Amino acid sequence: MRRIILASSSPRRRELLTQLIGDSFEIVPSAYNELMYEELDPPSQALQHALGKGRNVATKYPDSVIIAADTGVSCGGKFLGKPADKEDARSMLGTISGRIVEVLTGIVVIDSGKGIEDTDIISTQVRMANLSRQDIAAYVKTGEPMDKAGAFAIQGVGAVLVEKVEGDFFNVVGLPLFRLSQMLRKVDEDIFELIQADS
Repeated sequence: MRRIILASSSPRRRELLTQLIGDSFEIVPSAYNELMYEELDPPSQALQHALGKGRNVATKYPDSVIIAADTGVSCGGKFLGKPADKEDARSMLGTISGRIVEVLTGIVVIDSGKGIEDTDIISTQVRMANLSRQDIAAYVKTGEPMDKAGAFAIQGVGAVLVEKVEGDFFNVVGLPLFRLSQMLRKVDEDIFELIQADS
């Protein structure tokens, strides 16, 4: 069986991939530097980052399957990544308060042996609750928003900030599992066979 590598240090993506294929993968954080490309729209921004992460790891691991993803929040045409500091987190939460935002994940599966790259951008609509200044201050104080795209975590305390989700819930967490399973099959990696190999 070929090596399957998750090019991410995100504990959320690790948990989701484990849910999908068990422990049949390795974690190799990418050294790719996530810069903001002002000329790119939010979907292209997410895909560019995912490609950068995946390609960075693929060069070091021949004949492997590399999975990379990048998640961001689009609000009013602006791409919101992880907040730089608490003030930035408060600003992001104020921006998305009471609005419908689009959570975008650029996802890439690279077969480094065959030189195949399969890419996609998954979108989920999220309706945010109206947040008071007190709500925002209290949530930022928990520390949870600091390493989350758009400054909220739907799988954590941030669930109370979300009124409704339309689309792939796992995409909002950071890894769209259904779409990923289809992409793995394209490079001859069936999730059910991977689960059996892990058991």
